[in-house]
Amino acid sequence: MTTQDAPGPVQPGEPAPDFTLPAIHREGLISSADYRGRKPLLLALFRGLWCPFCRRAIVQLGTTREKLDAIGVETLAVVATTPENARLYFRFRPTKVPLAADPELVTHHAFRLPKPPVTPELIAELGTTHVNPTGELPEPLSLAHAGDALDRLHGFEATKTDQSDKERQLAQLKGQFLVDRAGIVRWANIECASEGLAGVGKFPSDDTLLAAARTVA
Repeated sequence: MTTQDAPGPVQPGEPAPDFTLPAIHREGLISSADYRGRKPLLLALFRGLWCPFCRRAIVQLGTTREKLDAIGVETLAVVATTPENARLYFRFRPTKVPLAADPELVTHHAFRLPKPPVTPELIAELGTTHVNPTGELPEPLSLAHAGDALDRLHGFEATKTDQSDKERQLAQLKGQFLVDRAGIVRWANIECASEGLAGVGKFPSDDTLLAAARTVA
């Protein structure tokens, strides 16, 4: 699951791209400059709220954020949907992690997260690759059906914005980047980088994130 003739994601040692996005958890904007020279940042870039794996990872990150804060590392989750759609969702399902909205995937593009072309071969692979990354399903299901099953389990009803996001973002991969005080990426984790489609929906454990964070805290 790769994108041909495209540069790979931002790697450790590279400067983190600058960004300014609408905040979801508060009024106003949130920017990479807010962290520069002050604290390291764990930046987690997600698909839209239509993605059940992303919704669950954001919940997990709310707990991880408290542990990261204790060692001096900030956390920010970027959700690829409109601020209005995100605020509607998080009004009813609050999270403890600071949030920003990026409906046009500006940060995803800047950090060069892959978005493989949706080909007949990829569609076929979605039907044959079985996953259960959150452990919520009674058994692994194909990627073509796991999302719908998790939506039912979560009681999630997609808005028109969610449906539009899904159409535009299908095959977009997510990633996490640990950025030091000087704005340099020191650690990165890219969805599917080592497992192909079998890695869809997986998110680093608290232990993995904390171990990475301690190298820059």
